[in-house]
Amino acid sequence: MSAENSTQPTVDETSAAQSHAFQAETRQVLHLMIHSLYSNKEIFLRELISNASDALDRLRFAGLQDASLLEAADELHIRIAADQEAGTLTISDNGIGMNHQDVMENIGTIAKSGTRQFLDQLSQDDKNHSQLIGQFGVGFYSAFIVADEVTVLTRKAGEPAGQGVRWSSDGGGEFTIQAEERQQQGTTIILRLKEAEKEFLQTWTLRSLINRYSDHIGFPIQLLQDQDKEDDDSKPEWEQVNKAQALWSLPKNEISDEDYQAFYKSLSHDLNDPLTWAHNKVEGAQSYTTLLYLPKNAPLDLMLQRDERQGVRLYANRVFIMDAAQQLLPHYLRFVRGVVDSQDLPLNVSRELLQENELVGKIRAAVIRRSLDMIARISRDEAETYTEFWKQFGAVLKEGVVEDMANRDRILPLLRFASTHDETAGSQTDLAGYLARMKPGQDAIFYITAEHHTAARNSPHVEVFRRKGIEVLLMSDRVDEWMMSYLHEFEGKSFKSVTKGDIDLGAIGSAEESGEETGATENAVELDADLLARISESLKDHVSAVKSSNRLTDSASCLVLSEDEMALHMQKMLRQAGQQVPESKPTLELNPQHAMVARLADEADDERFAMLAQLLFEQALLSEGGSLPDPAGFVRRINSLMTAAPAEPA
Repeated sequence: MSAENSTQPTVDETSAAQSHAFQAETRQVLHLMIHSLYSNKEIFLRELISNASDALDRLRFAGLQDASLLEAADELHIRIAADQEAGTLTISDNGIGMNHQDVMENIGTIAKSGTRQFLDQLSQDDKNHSQLIGQFGVGFYSAFIVADEVTVLTRKAGEPAGQGVRWSSDGGGEFTIQAEERQQQGTTIILRLKEAEKEFLQTWTLRSLINRYSDHIGFPIQLLQDQDKEDDDSKPEWEQVNKAQALWSLPKNEISDEDYQAFYKSLSHDLNDPLTWAHNKVEGAQSYTTLLYLPKNAPLDLMLQRDERQGVRLYANRVFIMDAAQQLLPHYLRFVRGVVDSQDLPLNVSRELLQENELVGKIRAAVIRRSLDMIARISRDEAETYTEFWKQFGAVLKEGVVEDMANRDRILPLLRFASTHDETAGSQTDLAGYLARMKPGQDAIFYITAEHHTAARNSPHVEVFRRKGIEVLLMSDRVDEWMMSYLHEFEGKSFKSVTKGDIDLGAIGSAEESGEETGATENAVELDADLLARISESLKDHVSAVKSSNRLTDSASCLVLSEDEMALHMQKMLRQAGQQVPESKPTLELNPQHAMVARLADEADDERFAMLAQLLFEQALLSEGGSLPDPAGFVRRINSLMTAAPAEPA
């Protein structure tokens, strides 16, 4: 931004400090962070150095478009200075800097879509604060773990000295901000350390932490050396204390596991070690390096991130190009973290050019393949670890079944499902395991989607399958109904929803297994045609047809959809979200052997008959996760039924 076009306030306009209240969520996060991360307090230095490195990366990229931005800075660097007498620690960089608007957006609020969910979860699990804060990310606010007061002095590159900004807060309910004359671009953060945290003013402590957490940072990290107190005019002596080499550019045999883990934490702002990683270098007609990580824990807003820029960082010859490059990772792999460094991409590449660049397409294919290979390796070699991975990221990975046809065959073996084969809590199966257990004569993979696991497990639709020993996959992720509308077969076996269309299990299994004649239905009794017609007339506004069921053994009724209709629980969810859902009338199936159905058949009173028929429909609707059109009426009918005298036979 040029000085002429700037709309930022100048020092004359806002020279007085202005006080602002933190967001309520920000105050809560600050309080929890200060008290929950105290045992891991040294991470504040890693976080502030990482932010400074990001600012230098962004300046270097901006300098590709406007060389004057780089001319205003000498060698790009991060500097750390401790003042024992003042009790302050200063971390500065000569990177991109911030203007007034940037400061308000970046350190005046916590603009995180999962903040409310994050805080709710913290309130529910006091024992797990540290892990959850790691999922949320700590960043700048970690400074308040060790500081009584934090001051930020900053000026955005390319803007005049009069548009510098001073921000200050003690981490309580407010912060102050004002314009300030500032000659140098970049950002300086001054921490007035708590009395108990003065160890972070020791040179050997700072050096040790930099070597442990930030040695891989690709810019010089310079530490101010102790000087003779009597020689106040001497020039400050800065010593570089990190290697300043991009970790991914080093040979793998020179990188320890601890190095990989430290780089991941700096890259992701995660407190936890990664689950695994893959480091690959490709040379030849195309030369590029990838370093990819799988986190252990999903961010709390992972399912909300589909419209946010997520993914790996893109470099060209170790020059940062952009963050969260969607062009290199599809949405369903948005949890993967890492870097891609190409030796062939131009430094001035834009997001628009990335979409058209043939090389980027090939790199993207390789990144997807290596990401899926990492996941496959864990699924194959570390079953318990994969179970935990699936709990965190399984619902997101399922999106790839729809979004990535080219890699569907790689994704399908990675899917895991609960099933009626083993209903132990947490038990899962893959599709290959299901195929191995299929009954003789079974030509379909049976499944059910439901609002939650208990609803799927206890659905009336599963009853006959459980009795016959035919396995059903129990699906309860929100993405499942959408995924299954695109997934039609696996290894030559079609998928069949037990809630849709006709079900014929007569040809499955031997007579010995089923205990009945092959081809026989579960219910030999058929309801009287006149009774079915009478029920159909009573429920004509709700159902398309009423018929005897061959899929119920214990329940009185169930609703059956056509093959192309959306599950009722999904219809309800979409309506609650304000979406338009096509109206549908399911078929009501009744269990001829159930006492409730027999009670209906004996009812002569038309009013009471209509009430009982309505209850059969409503209980089936509830079982499917649908919404009752008249909950109060349902309660009245239940009360009436419970207090009514026995019916006279027809």
